[in-house]
Amino acid sequence: MTKPLKFSEKYSTMTLPITRLITLVAALLIAFPSAGPAVAQSDELQETSQLLKQGQFDRALERVDAYLKTRPKDARGRFLRGLILVEQNKPNDAIKIFTELTQEFPELPEPYNNLAVLYASQGQYDKARSALEMAIRTHPSYATAHENLGDIYAKMASQAYDKALQLDKANAPLQTKLNLIKDLFSDSPRPPKVAAIKPDTTKVAVATPSPKQPEPASKPVGKTAEPAAKPVPAQEPAKPVRNTDEVLKAVNQWARAWSENDVTGYFQHYAADFKTPKGETRADWESQRKARIAKPRKIQVKVESPKVVFNDNGRVTVTFRQHYESGPLKVASTKTLVMVKAADKWLIQQERAGG
Repeated sequence: MTKPLKFSEKYSTMTLPITRLITLVAALLIAFPSAGPAVAQSDELQETSQLLKQGQFDRALERVDAYLKTRPKDARGRFLRGLILVEQNKPNDAIKIFTELTQEFPELPEPYNNLAVLYASQGQYDKARSALEMAIRTHPSYATAHENLGDIYAKMASQAYDKALQLDKANAPLQTKLNLIKDLFSDSPRPPKVAAIKPDTTKVAVATPSPKQPEPASKPVGKTAEPAAKPVPAQEPAKPVRNTDEVLKAVNQWARAWSENDVTGYFQHYAADFKTPKGETRADWESQRKARIAKPRKIQVKVESPKVVFNDNGRVTVTFRQHYESGPLKVASTKTLVMVKAADKWLIQQERAGG
């Protein structure tokens, strides 16, 4: 299955990431009802889906419209059309399609989820919450809807805290709560695509014969010189060992330092060239983090289901579910760390919300 599209990647105006607008046509071919020969329809929709993935939105729309011309009630084709309209930045048209699908197929959770994502992009959080609750009601084990609902609640909490601060600017604990939510869901800029590092072409030094000293006059002229030493063949550079346990140990130590309010230990897990989330100076970032980590009486940070990917450029990407708890505030979110190894220790070079 294709990885669900992250909503925060499409709507950069969002302060918090409302995740996962479903784009899996393959899943729809199983879940959605159909009419007529399933195989032929599946092939047509798969081809249209490929055009969508390739960014050929106009061609994809032409294909799906031709498909729906003879099958106007086909749920899978209509769902796919809604996704194409989202890519074409036509959210209202997409909302109309997904709304009709929820009315005609109320047992399917995906249209509800996509409605919620679109409503959230327009700041209609109450509508987004209601749509996600319907998705969960129809499919209680639908993890994507649960995660999106948590993000909606966090956004609504952020708005409520912000309003309260406008009315009571001296409320320091309230400011701390607001900062914590904004920090957990702040989007760091994604790292630029780095060209793959070329293999090391440095040659190993080879042994060469030293300049031959003049022969003493007493030695007979014409003596055959000794053959030069053969060059030592260049050795293949050793490949770095990819130790997943070593990376996960560093991530868990980072979370432990955070949980123990150990500001010094927490900062030691960040590389010297760490890219701050909003482009602020390292000193400003550390000052903000120190205030948020040291103030709460009790913090608990847990790392769940980490996935480690070793990149060709020597970096490691770690994606996991982060569970944060401080007093009444409990937030679960997806977090990604980009790490580099320095002095036999894995350090955080970049940190962002989402995958």
